[in-house]
Amino acid sequence: MLRTFYSIYSLLTAVALLLLGSGLLGTVVALRASAEFLSNDLTGLIMSGFFLGYVVGSYVCPRIQHNVGHIRSFSAFAAIGCASVILHALWVDPLAWWVLRVLTGISMLGMYLAIESWLNNLATNENRGRLFAVYMTINLLALGSGQYMLLIYGFDGTEPLVLSALFFSLALVPIALTRMLQPTPVSVPHLGLRQLYRTSPLGVIGALISGLVSGAFWGLGPIYATGVGLTEFGIALFMSAVIFGGALLQFPIGHLSDNHDRRLVLQNVSLLGAVAALAVFFLSVTHLQYALILSVALGGCAFSVYSLSVAHTNDHLDSNHMLESSQSLLLLSGIGSAIGPILAGLAIEWSGSHGLMLYFSILLMLLALYSARRRRVGAVIPTEEQGEFVAMARTSPAVLELDPRVEAEDGEAADNPSAPPPA
Repeated sequence: MLRTFYSIYSLLTAVALLLLGSGLLGTVVALRASAEFLSNDLTGLIMSGFFLGYVVGSYVCPRIQHNVGHIRSFSAFAAIGCASVILHALWVDPLAWWVLRVLTGISMLGMYLAIESWLNNLATNENRGRLFAVYMTINLLALGSGQYMLLIYGFDGTEPLVLSALFFSLALVPIALTRMLQPTPVSVPHLGLRQLYRTSPLGVIGALISGLVSGAFWGLGPIYATGVGLTEFGIALFMSAVIFGGALLQFPIGHLSDNHDRRLVLQNVSLLGAVAALAVFFLSVTHLQYALILSVALGGCAFSVYSLSVAHTNDHLDSNHMLESSQSLLLLSGIGSAIGPILAGLAIEWSGSHGLMLYFSILLMLLALYSARRRRVGAVIPTEEQGEFVAMARTSPAVLELDPRVEAEDGEAADNPSAPPPA
């Protein structure tokens, strides 16, 4: 196991650098867009471009990677991402920024795809779960830590964008110098939602609402933070509190879902998330410090919805169909993430910055009510027949193959524990 992790430190270093830059970039662009263009609904539209790029990239990037290989495709997407970041500073226009956000989303998906394909190629039945856990931890730590780089230059001027572009370019170095063998290409995901909805309506609706919530958070969370009077340090604290809350609470929530009716857990988690969002809405006016503390609970509940939805859907499927269903739910969540900032921008424009918490509360309450309805009309799966909960990453289709629940699908799991030469 140690030899395997030693062999992939270049991949983990690359993804950490990439997400430090990406975490900073999303916050800076949201704040700059709001300051430059004033309208919150227009800011939401601009921020939605990134997630639209993710959806488009899910179809485009695997083909490019298949044609030119992992190192070349990663290098090309890193260059596109770096250029897109810098162009934000040189070309200040709403339409241009929306296009640049789409390009950034496509490039991020392409880079994720290359890294996660490599990781999946190294995973065996024995280390897959631990490898996935390490990768998830690095993802969340880098995204959360990236928020605090806002304190170096603030969000005005070109400096924070240059800093973000610097991390994009530095992520190229460990990939370009790696001596690991390139893995086999990943397949292009197939979006079979009609059959999937008939199999698990709650899983599909949960994945969609999860995207609507998470896209709004990533796109307009910084706008909410400035609107309630937080400083740059407060913005970083709020964003990281939600992110780290999502990291800390997913596993205890997942343990509960493994031992109880998963629909009941999803119902209660959604309800608690709705209450937490409503509490943050009221406390941010009078007791801002308590609102920040409750943001941890909000992140824990909101970020668990997607993993619970995937787990609930997999409970209705055999192992041969889990990967395809996860790919479909990932794309559905991406579509929701592209729509979320637009709807949240309209909510903020209509009711002020605090409207983002009302938006979260309404969506999570609707999911709680739908979960309660499914408990009444849906078939009950005994607890002992439920699959294992896994905290899911919403990055590229390749990361789904790291899911320990589908490790033996179609015999594709690696049986050779030997690792390639260390980078």
